[in-house]
Amino acid sequence: MSALIITKENFQEEVMNSDKPVLLDFWASWCGPCRMVVPIVEEIAEERTDIKVGKVNVDEQPDLASNFRIASIPTLIVMKDGQIAAQSVGAKSKSQILAML
Repeated sequence: MSALIITKENFQEEVMNSDKPVLLDFWASWCGPCRMVVPIVEEIAEERTDIKVGKVNVDEQPDLASNFRIASIPTLIVMKDGQIAAQSVGAKSKSQILAML
């Protein structure tokens, strides 16, 4: 399954109510390091059925970015049971992202 586009409209259903851990990628189209992470995040989404993967465009979803106090992108957040379980800022390798899960 490919990564879900997360918006303030589907956040509650897709993230907070998820019975699986959720990897959130906060990104923007103009961000070079974000563009490096996108294919890795998509690959993880395709390979891992035990988690959900979502992408949050900070330009289109400023309220969500603000709620998570996103100051730098890319920011990766792992949500478990509606709580932040792990958080990382900056471009990461696939192994580093998987280690967060």
